[in-house]
Amino acid sequence: MFRTIKEQIDTIFREDPAARSVLEIILCYPGFHAILLHRLAHKLHRAGVPLAPRFISQLSRFLTGIEIHPGAKIGRRFFIDHGMGVVIGETAEIGDDVLLYQGVTLGGTGKEKGKRHPTVGNHVVIGTGAKVLGNIKIGDYVKIGAGSVVIHSVPDHSTVVGVPGRIARRYSEPVDDELEHGKLPDIEAQALEELKQRVERLEAQLRALLDEKAAKNPDS
Repeated sequence: MFRTIKEQIDTIFREDPAARSVLEIILCYPGFHAILLHRLAHKLHRAGVPLAPRFISQLSRFLTGIEIHPGAKIGRRFFIDHGMGVVIGETAEIGDDVLLYQGVTLGGTGKEKGKRHPTVGNHVVIGTGAKVLGNIKIGDYVKIGAGSVVIHSVPDHSTVVGVPGRIARRYSEPVDDELEHGKLPDIEAQALEELKQRVERLEAQLRALLDEKAAKNPDS
């Protein structure tokens, strides 16, 4: 347990430049509290203890604003930044070194049984307010932009943005840069710009054809 706490504190120092001291993290970081309470609830859940795991998860929700079902499987060095409004469903699976911002949902799409929540790979960053829904797989080193709604699986080394989420970038190998929301591509704007350029080319071609016809038939 002490090793887990130390690793979690080290993760927060690595991910959050605002962290100033160990005491500050222990007292003031709801993501830290939620993760530790989830570790306990998950152990009790796996042991088949009735009621207590859900009670701990609800207590955590009350104290932190973060709701993690005891059945969710979460890897090492997991960090929830700010945290308010984060929801992680029962059959969600999260790999190592994953970063979530506030308002993220790893949820289901209905009342289906069995595996109904996402599987998130290693080294994934999910931006503020993003929704990842259904029994889908998010690959390793994926970045999901703020406010995106992802309902289809995403391959490794990708950046996803938009509603519904679409792949904006693909990388041949892992990249170390953070998810910079101000530099994410605007897929809708790109599509509109491409459409505008196509219309301008068609208009230019049409003018050329009309000019050519007028030159051939000056009296028409």
